[in-house]
Amino acid sequence: MADIPDSDIDEKRLITETGVAARVVQVIEASIVGLGFRVVRVRVTSANGCTVQIMAERPDGTMSVGDCETVSRAISPLLDLDDPIGKPYYLEISSPGIDRPLVRACDFERWAGYEAKIELAVPLDGRKRFRGIIGAPNPDGRTVPIDLPDVKEGLPSRIDLPLRDLGDAYLVLTDELVRESLRRGGPPTDDEDAEDAEEIEAAPEPLKKKVSRPLKPKASAKPKPEKIETEASLAAKAKNKAKPVRTKAVRVKEDGKLH
Repeated sequence: MADIPDSDIDEKRLITETGVAARVVQVIEASIVGLGFRVVRVRVTSANGCTVQIMAERPDGTMSVGDCETVSRAISPLLDLDDPIGKPYYLEISSPGIDRPLVRACDFERWAGYEAKIELAVPLDGRKRFRGIIGAPNPDGRTVPIDLPDVKEGLPSRIDLPLRDLGDAYLVLTDELVRESLRRGGPPTDDEDAEDAEEIEAAPEPLKKKVSRPLKPKASAKPKPEKIETEASLAAKAKNKAKPVRTKAVRVKEDGKLH
């Protein structure tokens, strides 16, 4: 990986795609950036025959269902025109989610103090996989410290991992991470979900999101006693909201026409 100027290292993606996914990034990235979003990760999988998964977010780390639809509408014509996939596929646009990939130096800065799993593309002292509490990148922006639990006696408990050698990195879903993500503005609240649902109801079938609405109690129904929330119940609710928001669309080419 070529050296990255210090001024650009926070915004430069340190983990990049290969093959078909890399061609997809080349087609869509400029458009996504122009809309005020950032590409987090692109994957092309064999799910449902072929699925193109695109993770994106705003610079502050947020991404709503409406944002996913905006990105989908903008990049679909570009993918249709350039056709980097070459066969029918599902297009899935999503937020990174709470247990998100860490692909920029600023991701490590933003989530310093939380647990992460990191895999290096190049072994460090014969080891590729690390799991522990990450710190903010060092001042030169070239390495990131990680505190390792339960290391053997005589081995260092803190290691500086070279960012240029990152193969994969993502946060580990813990109760502390969920609570902090929600505090910073994580998944939508129930009211916001309802507003998004009204917009999606009018969308074509592939873009619909299943929304469960509670039934209104009958007039004669007795009010339920107030439920006392515990830290455990709040954490369970938060985990239920931890899934990334997403939209899906089917992109099928047949006889030169899109359906």
